[in-house]
Amino acid sequence: MIRTTNFATASKPTLSTLGAPARPLLLLVLLLMSGVAAAQTEKSTRSGKHDSVYAELAKAPRRAVSRPNPLAADPEAVAAGAKLFDLHCAECHGDMAEGGKKAPSLLAPEVQQATPGTLFWLLTNGVVRRGMPVWSKLPEPERWQLVSFIKSLSASSRPGDGERTPTDSDSVSHASGRKP
Repeated sequence: MIRTTNFATASKPTLSTLGAPARPLLLLVLLLMSGVAAAQTEKSTRSGKHDSVYAELAKAPRRAVSRPNPLAADPEAVAAGAKLFDLHCAECHGDMAEGGKKAPSLLAPEVQQATPGTLFWLLTNGVVRRGMPVWSKLPEPERWQLVSFIKSLSASSRPGDGERTPTDSDSVSHASGRKP
């Protein structure tokens, strides 16, 4: 005899109506599904806004983040860092650290708000997959000078090279022959 089931009236199986051998299998399937969903969420987060060029800053270990710049009080460190920047960094980050096709702006809030230790860690380890070389062979004091220079940057000036970026008021005073 052929047995037929009326699917419209059949009750749906629940965890309590399943047999004991089916319960672990169901739990395994649920765990696998939740793992796949979590991986997809993580992947979409990584490929979204969080995958910016500045995301590497967040990867610095806590110990590195809290490391202070030993040259922070040295007034000559910024000028020395500017020279090192011109020599090693300007080709990619731009003469005014504004960024370009090869490297991001160092004037960005993400960089300027990073701790000196974070910047030192990033200089030391580089971001090879994005084209930034590892600078660990550069002597440690020179890396700290670069950090001093980077932290001294603002959107309107580049200290350390002895020149200021001209402002509108400078052009007026220069036109009249007066020095600011």
